[in-house]
Amino acid sequence: MSILTIVLSILLPPVAVAMKHGVGTTLLISILLTILGWFPGVIHALIVNK
Repeated sequence: MSILTIVLSILLPPVAVAMKHGVGTTLLISILLTILGWFPGVIHALIVNK
């Protein structure tokens, strides 16, 4: 994972997931988790972009 990906995963989790996987179900899950709470969105982004 690059530094840019890590920073985006922390600040804007859906953007980091979209950069890696594009528009799809992974992005939708990331958006929903970020809406439910910032921390679950960050964890999901870090795991998916691993």
